[in-house]
Amino acid sequence: MVSESEAAFAYHEPSIKTVLNYTGFLLTLNIANTCLDKLFYCGLIGQIFIGVLWGTPGAQWFGQETERVIQQIGYLGLILLIYEGGLSTSIKSLKANILLSTAVAITGVCAPMGLSFILKELVSATSLQSFAAGAALSATSLGTTFTILSTTQLTTTRLGTVTTSAAMLDDVVGLVMVQIISNLGGSAASFSAITVIRPVFVSIGFAVGLLMLCAFCLQPGLKKLLDCKDKFPAFVRTAQFAFLAHTCVLVGIVAGATYSGTSSLFAAYLAGVIVSWFDGLVAEAKTPIPVFQSEDSQEPTRNHQGSTQNSKNRHAEKTPSRAQPQETEIPHNDTPTGELIYSQYYKEPVNRILLPLFFASIGFAIPITKMFSGQVIWRGIIYAILMAIGKMITGLWLVRFSPSPVSGLVSAAKKLFAYTHSYCASPQTVSKKSNQNKKAPQRPATQDDSADVPTLDNVKEESQPTSRSPAPTFRPDSCISLPPKPKSLYPSSILGLAMVARGEVGYLIASIAESQGIFSNESSEGPSEIYLVVIWAISLCTLIGPILVGALVRRVKKLQQSRVDMGSDPLGVWGI
Repeated sequence: MVSESEAAFAYHEPSIKTVLNYTGFLLTLNIANTCLDKLFYCGLIGQIFIGVLWGTPGAQWFGQETERVIQQIGYLGLILLIYEGGLSTSIKSLKANILLSTAVAITGVCAPMGLSFILKELVSATSLQSFAAGAALSATSLGTTFTILSTTQLTTTRLGTVTTSAAMLDDVVGLVMVQIISNLGGSAASFSAITVIRPVFVSIGFAVGLLMLCAFCLQPGLKKLLDCKDKFPAFVRTAQFAFLAHTCVLVGIVAGATYSGTSSLFAAYLAGVIVSWFDGLVAEAKTPIPVFQSEDSQEPTRNHQGSTQNSKNRHAEKTPSRAQPQETEIPHNDTPTGELIYSQYYKEPVNRILLPLFFASIGFAIPITKMFSGQVIWRGIIYAILMAIGKMITGLWLVRFSPSPVSGLVSAAKKLFAYTHSYCASPQTVSKKSNQNKKAPQRPATQDDSADVPTLDNVKEESQPTSRSPAPTFRPDSCISLPPKPKSLYPSSILGLAMVARGEVGYLIASIAESQGIFSNESSEGPSEIYLVVIWAISLCTLIGPILVGALVRRVKKLQQSRVDMGSDPLGVWGI
């Protein structure tokens, strides 16, 4: 006989202590986020500290079951945050920078993995333990990266696209490492090639298969449906239907990716990119309006056939466009974009409830009471510095070194080639050149000297296309007040520091390695020293990265405001 407790859940009114505890927790998370975002663009740091204070590491105001529920609900916020990043990603920019993003991601994985073997000398770790520690520090925190970029309004820039793509690839590698570490156990005996190959190829195959499906199967069908969109029922054009459709796409792709063995976060990003791609198809379906206008401008040249019919068509086309100027906006409202649906339905709950819970759950995983012993502190700080350097070097991919030595060699080779060509030329061409030099005796020296200068100037000004227009007017007179701007290191610094932050995947890998006995024996009491050193590195990198990025972005914002009249941007082409 089934008891009453098993048949249904008995509803009980929560106590006032529980209500005040949850209310204070959410209010404190949002207040700390708002204040720190206004000051340093790093409100998530305050939310992590509040998680440390409220949870098991601190005052233990929450039970284990409550912390587990908060962690699970917060993970929904992480999925939606990455989905938003996919919505704001430009397909053209993603294609143009995919090789650069891949190079940044490979550097961001290999450098921490290689530097982690210093633990063999630092804490007498084995090769397997060093590998597990490097795996925990190789993944970039997607939630932290997307939060930094959205707070600093850099998500839609070229720099934001490179950063998010590289962080996404690092996350895929990190989740592959999760499966490798979980399958390794306490020894390398259980290691096999399938442990590494299967997650990697499943991730690549899922992404390629999804893109091929969209390009060759869905695109022709969607174009035919868009041609017949006037025959659709009215409810199909509503925002509610678009919300349901986008949510089904997100849930379906995330579920399919998870069951196939790849990252659910990677799938959430792909879902956002697919919805953004569909919005591009809808926008292309509305482009015939400028075509009619261009035909109207060219139509007076056609005088022979069908003049009366063309005039009637011209009046028929012009009168709706003048009498109803808002008709171009109605289809846009009838088929809302993914960004509009996200801002209308998802944005506020995610920013006010789900994301604060996610970053607070990271604070739950920091064993702060066990970390403050002498040897653990200094070893953890040294390892954290090395891990920060391992990610900061990814910014070197955006540095453009000065080509002055190369240009000097090129100019010397040009002069040598010109001298050889003039020496070997026929007497007729030599006499023609001498006559031209006699007619214009003052130009050759200045033109020859200035012919080499624009090549170097153009290379220097590639990072600032907006500063080309005022350059000819100010160069002669104001070379002291407005010198040629050097190569800006702000984009590379922001990229490198944004990749520094670790988070959920790092804590997950470290916890699995500790529980599987890789860092220590299962019979030992308390966390091992290697585990605490790794947690120090993850925590310091997660705290330091957003703070330094916020400081740099504040500096860039001030420079952008002060250089509005000059038409220059400190980020150059990376801020577009």
